[in-house]
Amino acid sequence: MPIESPTPYSERPVARARRAKAQELVERLLAEGHVRFAHPSDDEVAEWRRVVNYAKRHGMEPEGRRIEKVPYGRLGLEFFLAEGPHPNARSQRPKGSTPVPVPARLVSLHPVVGALRDDEKHLVMPSALRRRSLLLLQGLAAEAVRRGHKVREVQSPFYGREGGADVVVDGFAYTVTVRQEFPQSKNPERSARLVVEIAHGLTRRPGRWRDRKSRTLEQALGVVFEEIEARAVEDARCRANEECAREEREVRWRAAVEEAKELAVREQLTEVLREEAGRWREAVLIGEYCDALERRLGELNGDGDERALGPRRRWLEWAREYVRGIDPLRRPSGMPTPRDPTPDELQPYLKGWSPHQSERQAGR
Repeated sequence: MPIESPTPYSERPVARARRAKAQELVERLLAEGHVRFAHPSDDEVAEWRRVVNYAKRHGMEPEGRRIEKVPYGRLGLEFFLAEGPHPNARSQRPKGSTPVPVPARLVSLHPVVGALRDDEKHLVMPSALRRRSLLLLQGLAAEAVRRGHKVREVQSPFYGREGGADVVVDGFAYTVTVRQEFPQSKNPERSARLVVEIAHGLTRRPGRWRDRKSRTLEQALGVVFEEIEARAVEDARCRANEECAREEREVRWRAAVEEAKELAVREQLTEVLREEAGRWREAVLIGEYCDALERRLGELNGDGDERALGPRRRWLEWAREYVRGIDPLRRPSGMPTPRDPTPDELQPYLKGWSPHQSERQAGR
């Protein structure tokens, strides 16, 4: 008996469904820039992860871009397209960097570093480590100024054991902090280590550097600064992509609104037409009844009871007058003037778009 060949995974129903969802996700990301789910269940989150993994494994991501996932709101999920390969890929790890000079003395400090030096509530650590932390921050601040960037006080609060500054590159601010890595350690070698961090935000790029036997933080400052500038380049690309996506989304939304308006106005005209046709049908029906009633009254006229026929004739006259009043064909109307449709009237025709702004509604 011949053995049946198993169905390839790619042709199984689960794989076909996942491929279709991955294709739809990629198309929406290209058109809209972001795809958001406000309140997905745990099962939905798990399924979307599998869909994204499927897209990555099967080369469905657009060339030169990758699908990234970040939180949206408190319980939501958001996908977007980032430029280039993942920053943690081996090919993306820095192979060298330009050294950043670190001063030997706390003199001619940048105002932000000087204010931090005088603020005893932050960089709470042994004095030698505090001094070294300030020297590291001064080296970064001086390098930032040398490269034409700005340095400002940290806008968001940080813990007392930390100290830092915001480095602003092309309008993007990156918070750089220094802290003691093992403040509770009794081991002198471990307790003397420092950590430099760039606030990660919503990125998965590297953002933490430690003192190690192979390289001190002073030697790593060049890598830190190159990471700041690399983030600025990526954020600028994302901003440009988002702007392009926003403009494209605006065009598609306006087209959807115009189409929805045409359909909503058509519905208004259809309602007028149905109402006129209904009145015409009613007029025809009552008119036929009036004719039958008149014939019947003619038959009853032979009885000679004029007193009884009088009210009946008056009723017939009233009925015919009513028919003349409701019959739309007696005075045919022209083309109705439609009113502007309301958002609620547009909604059924917008195919998931919001009637108020160029965003898709959650779950559509």
